[in-house]
Amino acid sequence: MAMSVLGQNKTTDTQRREPIVSGQAEGQWGAPNSAGVSIASSLSFQNVCYAYHEKLVLDDVTLEAAPGEILCLLGPSGSGKTTLLRIAAGLEVPDTGTVKIDNQLVDGEGVHVETEQRGIGLVFQDFALFPHLTILENVKFGLAQLNRKDATTQANRMLERVGMLQYADVYPHQISGGEQQRVALARALAPRPQIVLMDEPFSGLDARLRDTIRAETVELLRDTRSTAIIVTHDPEEALRVADRIALMKDGNLVQFGRCEELYHSPNSLFSAQFFSEVNIFQQTVKAGMVDTPLGELKANGFSDGDLVNICVRLSDLKLKPAKAEDEGAAQIRSRRFMGVVELIELGIDGRLEPVRVRIRADGLDKDARYVHLSANANTIMMFSA
Repeated sequence: MAMSVLGQNKTTDTQRREPIVSGQAEGQWGAPNSAGVSIASSLSFQNVCYAYHEKLVLDDVTLEAAPGEILCLLGPSGSGKTTLLRIAAGLEVPDTGTVKIDNQLVDGEGVHVETEQRGIGLVFQDFALFPHLTILENVKFGLAQLNRKDATTQANRMLERVGMLQYADVYPHQISGGEQQRVALARALAPRPQIVLMDEPFSGLDARLRDTIRAETVELLRDTRSTAIIVTHDPEEALRVADRIALMKDGNLVQFGRCEELYHSPNSLFSAQFFSEVNIFQQTVKAGMVDTPLGELKANGFSDGDLVNICVRLSDLKLKPAKAEDEGAAQIRSRRFMGVVELIELGIDGRLEPVRVRIRADGLDKDARYVHLSANANTIMMFSA
């Protein structure tokens, strides 16, 4: 396996890095074909466990990133995703289990390959740039295996690719935080690593630029043909950038698969709630059915007496105008205009919690006071309570 050397500073899980912001006009990242191409590698974790001060941080995690794939580690704070990323980088050593790059052992069974020997590029949340080195020298730092001329050529090429070539001779304190983040990305990619690891690279980005910068970062990763693992706590971000998503909670891998699988076929209430807001109706199965504000539903896969959570996304509910005297009519408690959509809260007889619905902004008459509530049966999810 080809290895590249990349100097990086260690960082803790709590340190933060500002996401990449353009130093030029928005959307301009330099010449599209100037990035070097790497040979993508696979990265696999097998039964990885890790404890910190006797607290289990990772519990028997098994997953694999395929060559050239963008994999997102997704989950709330404290789920173990940054720790797993640090183990992949060689900055932490798993207590048990193995880590392999291209089926070659780098952790486990008495083996530990150091970070600089793994062919990995690191982009942390903090900037991690050397303040006493120019921008060009920072990018060249990971190119020690090249002679001075080739290292300068490669570093300039990557700076051009991320739109930072004009800042080659200045120092980190002379550019903005967003520009420093771009330099950090250039430094990580300059050695043409087989794998790029990124820890919440867009978390501090202004919402106005987030979509553009995310798209350009993914384009750059595709151009360099590197396998990438990106840590994020934002489910929308994961859906936008990932080929596959590993959803984590409390150190456990909850669900792993393609974006469509996790969104349309969640395997737990946690998965369903993480990707979208849902209404939850908790009921007991009777004669193979459950009684909900959406009517009686078949409880396939459950037995009589089972307590189940029936959930449906706000956007999957449908409203139809009704009269106050209509059987099963729901009363509109509030309506909030949100631009393209409108958020509506409904009062249902016998239910304390309101039912929330998200519809197109012009989808219901302004004078409506009562509605009938329905949903396509295929969009209703049931989980054991």
